[in-house]
Amino acid sequence: MKCPACSSLDSRVVDSRTTKEGNAIRRRRECESCRHRFTTYERPEVTWPLIVKKDGSRGNYDREKIRLGIQKALEKRPVPAEEQEAIVDRIERFILDTGEKEVPTTVIGEKVMDELRETDQVAYVRFASVYRSFGTIRDFEEELQKLGQDRP
Repeated sequence: MKCPACSSLDSRVVDSRTTKEGNAIRRRRECESCRHRFTTYERPEVTWPLIVKKDGSRGNYDREKIRLGIQKALEKRPVPAEEQEAIVDRIERFILDTGEKEVPTTVIGEKVMDELRETDQVAYVRFASVYRSFGTIRDFEEELQKLGQDRP
């Protein structure tokens, strides 16, 4: 595994464990050259469905897009990186469990919002405002009102 600090190809595994969801192996590595420590994840190779965008075009699934959207919504919120990765893992499991050859981005976006609603309400509203293209304060008020009705 190439070291992200010095690009050396010599590294050793310091620690190895399965993620909470059991769908990946997390490995802590140490570069033999510069002693930099870094984390890698080993996941099984799967056949992903095509993602159907709002304009009807199709593209390949990209975990990074989902991870970045969640990370942006949770910016400066008290949600650890491990939980953010767990959210992405659950969304991936959901996509695979559909069993479909094509999955619309609308279905994925709604699943992201469901996960964020359960994790952090502020992040949920942030994501929803972009995803649903809020244009006015009234749009925010309506979403906050719905959010308040969902909670006991």
